[in-house]
Amino acid sequence: MKKIVILQDYLRNGGTERQSLHLARTFAESGCEVMLITFRPGGTLAPRAQSGTANFKTFTLQPFDTRLDFFAPGLHSALRRIAPDIVLCMGRMANCKAGRIARAFPRLAVVSTMRTGKTLPAAYARSLHATRHTIANSHEAARILRETYAVPTEKITVIHNAVVFDAQPDRVDQEMARAATCGSGDLSGTGCQLVSPHGQDTHATQPVRLLCCAMFRPEKNQRELIEILSKLPSSLNVRLDFVGDGSELPSCRALAQQLGVADRVHFHGFAANPALFYASPQAAHATIAVLTSRSESLPNFLVEAHVYGIPSVAYAVGGVAECGGIAVPPGDQAAFIDALTRLIAAPDAANTRAAESVRVAVHAREHFSPEIQLARYLTLFDGLA
Repeated sequence: MKKIVILQDYLRNGGTERQSLHLARTFAESGCEVMLITFRPGGTLAPRAQSGTANFKTFTLQPFDTRLDFFAPGLHSALRRIAPDIVLCMGRMANCKAGRIARAFPRLAVVSTMRTGKTLPAAYARSLHATRHTIANSHEAARILRETYAVPTEKITVIHNAVVFDAQPDRVDQEMARAATCGSGDLSGTGCQLVSPHGQDTHATQPVRLLCCAMFRPEKNQRELIEILSKLPSSLNVRLDFVGDGSELPSCRALAQQLGVADRVHFHGFAANPALFYASPQAAHATIAVLTSRSESLPNFLVEAHVYGIPSVAYAVGGVAECGGIAVPPGDQAAFIDALTRLIAAPDAANTRAAESVRVAVHAREHFSPEIQLARYLTLFDGLA
């Protein structure tokens, strides 16, 4: 039985943190002994770490929350006591510690990860050369590792994020079956019924709902989505829904007022389960997922939306294009608006959305399933350990 330690500084509600919890559970369910070590206690996702899964335990280094993400007292002592076969470092702070761990425990297989589109701190960059291997969550991240940080190709493996919540498999299986019958490209003229929850008529009473689920941070650039909405023809019945919280939220509210679109922009705040906004019997679902980030690695939001068959339009930063939706040049608002218009207001917009719904659902299921991710991790760990 392999012993795996997963390092994560804090269980805030973020994509990397959710992946850490998911990996801990799936490794344990596959027969590994897993310890999730966090630097800080608590966090939005902390209750989910108490899952009761056999072979999965958690341990926190700070006796109380110092609010210091980098402070990891007793980390090396904990690793000596646990004596793992693999240490998987998740997040920026854990990866900054990875190099020191690798040097202190030369026989231990320490694995760093690249899951960010931001410039790496110096300690993180040094760790990439000290650790046994690096896992990138996109091919674009792998390219940056090679070209910017000079990490040898043979020390890099690409393993995409997995979908980590109930993704309505029955719905997606139906989409895939329809794609197999009709093909996942242009479905018009094939004789297939293109009735899709995401292909509704834009002139119907219900508005076309654009959805963005992301923390309100400067790099997520939600302000640009509000600007884009203000430039769409006023005749279009379009609503923009934001899910998330953060420092940029007040300025985005103010911008919506300033541009005269406050009645069409809705801020829902933090949501522990974003699936309620992808598709819910109690609420109208999203029509198109939208993202105008300035930097990304592989955005979980787009992957999750695609699993529900929601088409997307996003700026092609980081690994966005690998998610499978419509990716336009970063910062090109005209191209973004043109892509949205084809999905909303073109004469065949309903058919186009229905075809995209099938295509992105198939792509998500083929590339981001938990089973594929788990197998690739365990195969890599077998070789490293």
